[in-house]
Amino acid sequence: MEIRRIQRGELPSAMDLCRRVFLEFEAPEYPPEGVEAFDAYLADAEHVNSLTAFGAWEGSRPLGVLAAEGSHIALFFVDPAFHRQGIGRRLFQAYLAEGGRGRVTVHSSPYAVEVYRHLGFSPTAEEQLSPDGIRYTPMIWEQKTES
Repeated sequence: MEIRRIQRGELPSAMDLCRRVFLEFEAPEYPPEGVEAFDAYLADAEHVNSLTAFGAWEGSRPLGVLAAEGSHIALFFVDPAFHRQGIGRRLFQAYLAEGGRGRVTVHSSPYAVEVYRHLGFSPTAEEQLSPDGIRYTPMIWEQKTES
C-alpha cells in the first residue's frame, strides 16, 4: 500500500470511494437533502480539484482518501474492508507532514466522531445540522507542544 497525493486523473475513483462509503455508513442517518448535498459537493469538479487530497493506494485502487481545504478536513473515508488497519492514521500523518499544520478542524459526521477522537481531535460544540441536511460535530486537533 502506498500513501501519496492524489493526482487529478485519480480524483474520479477517489470520489467514488468517498461516495460508496458515505452511502453505506452516513446516508442512512441523513435526511434526503443531506445525501443530495453530499452528492453535489462531490460532483463540483472545480472545488474537488482545489482540495489537497491524499490517498491510500493498492495499485490503481483507492483504499482511503483524506482531502482538505487548508487546515480543514473536507473528506475522510476508508474502504470498509480496510477499516481498523491504520490507513486513516497514515493518511492524517501524511497530510500533517506535508502542511506543517499545528491546528486542524473538521466537521465530523456522526459515524466518524470516534475515529477523530482516536486521532486526537476534540469536539468544540454539540452535533449540528446544516441547512442542507448535513449532520456534523465541529472538532479540532491541535499539535501538542513540548514544555
